[in-house]
Amino acid sequence: MSNTELAPQEIVCGADVECAGVEILVPREVPLGGPRAMSVRRTLPQRQRSLIGAWCFLDHYGPDRVGDTAGMRVPRHPHTGLQTVSWLFTGEIEHRDSAGFHAAVRPGEVNLMTAGRGISHSEFSMPGTQVLHGAQLWVALPDRARHMAPTFEHFRPEPLAGRGWTLRVFLGSLAGASSPVTVHTPLLGAELLLDAGATLDLDTDPAFEYGVLVDAGTLMVDGRPVGKDHLAYLPDGRTSLALAAGDEPVRILLIGGEPLGEQIVMWWNFVGRSHEEIVGFRAEWQAEIGACDAAPAAGAGADGLRFGVFPPGEPAPLPAPALPNARLRPRG
Repeated sequence: MSNTELAPQEIVCGADVECAGVEILVPREVPLGGPRAMSVRRTLPQRQRSLIGAWCFLDHYGPDRVGDTAGMRVPRHPHTGLQTVSWLFTGEIEHRDSAGFHAAVRPGEVNLMTAGRGISHSEFSMPGTQVLHGAQLWVALPDRARHMAPTFEHFRPEPLAGRGWTLRVFLGSLAGASSPVTVHTPLLGAELLLDAGATLDLDTDPAFEYGVLVDAGTLMVDGRPVGKDHLAYLPDGRTSLALAAGDEPVRILLIGGEPLGEQIVMWWNFVGRSHEEIVGFRAEWQAEIGACDAAPAAGAGADGLRFGVFPPGEPAPLPAPALPNARLRPRG
C-alpha cells in the first residue's frame, strides 16, 4: 500500500494511563487518493510513537463496500528498507511486484513483501470482492538487512483455539503457535478473536513492546478500555497481557517486538537513515518511471534499476510527491 501522507496525530490517554502502563493511540482518517477514495484509519506512526518494536506503520480499513468506494486501487509505487505485511478479514486483493511475484491476498493468509534495497508493487481489489476489510502494516528493516534483495513470502496460519478465543499467529511465536515467515528482528503479529464476555491472559516476552488494535467490539487491556479502531501501546518489561471482551465479540490485531534500537527516516513509501538517502530514493524513482534508459543506481538489482521493472500494460505508476521544505528528521 502507498503511504499518501504521514502527518502525526496526538495520542489521547485517559486518567491514570501511566499507572496502567497503556497508551491509547487514536486513529485518523487518510484517503488513499481519487474522488471516490477508500479511506484508511492510521494509528502508526504518530508524533509521540514512531515504532512498536520494528513495526513502523499501521493502516486499518473497512469494511468498505467496493461498489461505493471503488475499493483498493493503488498502482505501482516504490518501497525501500521495509517489509509490507498484508492481512485481510474480508475480500481479496491482487498483488504484483517488480521482483516477479504475483499473488492474491486472502482472509487469514499473510502476504509479506520484503522491499530490501528497493522494490515496486501494485495492489488492486479483485473483481469478485464485494466488501474489503483488513490492515496493511510495515516493518522497518534493521541496518544489517535493509540492503538485501527484495523477496516475497506467503503463509496461512492454522488457528489455535481455547475457551472463548481463537488465535492465528502470522509472524513470530505466541501461545505455542509459530510462523515460518522470515523476519529480521524479533517480532510478533497475530489475529485474536474473543467471544463476548471472554477473558484471556497471555504470557508475553518482557523484551517486547506490544500494540493491540481493536477491529471489532470493545476491549479491556490490562484493565484499560480500548475503543474500536484504537491502538493500545504497552511498553516492554511485562510478562503477561490481560484481555477482556465486552458484551460483543472482539477481533484484534496483536503486534509486538523488541525495540528496533535504530533511528529511521520515513517519508512517503521509503524507509532510510538520513534526509539525503530519502532524497536519493525519490530521485531514482522519478528517473526510473520517467525514462526507460535511466542510469543504474548504486543499489540497483540485476535489472540495473533499484525499483525493478513491471510487465507492460499495467496502470501508470504513482509519481512521488514533492519533498517538504524542511529536512527530514530521524525518529525512533
